[in-house]
Amino acid sequence: MSPRPTRADLARLIADARRMVVFTGAGISTESGIPDFRSPGGVWSRMKPIYFQDFVSDPAKRREAWERAFTGRAGWVGRAPNAGHFAVARLVERGTVSAVITQNVDNLHQDSGVPADKVIELHGNASYAKCLECGERHELAALKDSFLKAGEIPHCRRCGGLVKTATISFGQAMPAESMARAEAATLDCDVFLVLGSSLVVHPAAGFPLLAKRNGARLAIVNREPTDLDGFADLVLHDEIGPALTAAAPAN
Repeated sequence: MSPRPTRADLARLIADARRMVVFTGAGISTESGIPDFRSPGGVWSRMKPIYFQDFVSDPAKRREAWERAFTGRAGWVGRAPNAGHFAVARLVERGTVSAVITQNVDNLHQDSGVPADKVIELHGNASYAKCLECGERHELAALKDSFLKAGEIPHCRRCGGLVKTATISFGQAMPAESMARAEAATLDCDVFLVLGSSLVVHPAAGFPLLAKRNGARLAIVNREPTDLDGFADLVLHDEIGPALTAAAPAN
């Protein structure tokens, strides 16, 4: 490859892949208008995160969390997939990509056409809620009216337990099943493609190096440099949607 990799280099790497894993972070969804977390103007510069233990123990924090969810203050959901999401979906449909591991909670991979069983969500999903006791799924629309009109904090219709959006909050244990699936997919891939992740949030950020050490080729497409650029076989500091569309165009 050339000293400065190009979109054509990325296209060749993708064409050679047989079991590629795509790993996505906030950078793929900022192109849909969803803010990231840590940059100036990002989510955590506008509002402090609510820690899991505070949600569980403090009714006022639970109310604040639900107010954010139902008013869209965090801006995590309600947007449409962009060209990057659709390019990933094409690669899944073609059989090039075996799994999509994502740090995002916006459901945009599923909305773009990636089958849900191909998406491994490390930080959960903000588009629905789950009971913390029995795991019952609750759709947000079914909870919204009673909260906004009567101020009722959601509880589980099945067991009466606390209900929370299905995201993984600060202080909450990582989902064991998703982590195990992500590790298995990482160890089985021949190309590991990072799209839009700063690769600073652990343990998720450990997967690219795991793939590399297991013999896979590592590619990183991100607007800014990452700490793992020096380990990668290909690094593109580029916009994800245009870059991936050029590398994996529609037929």
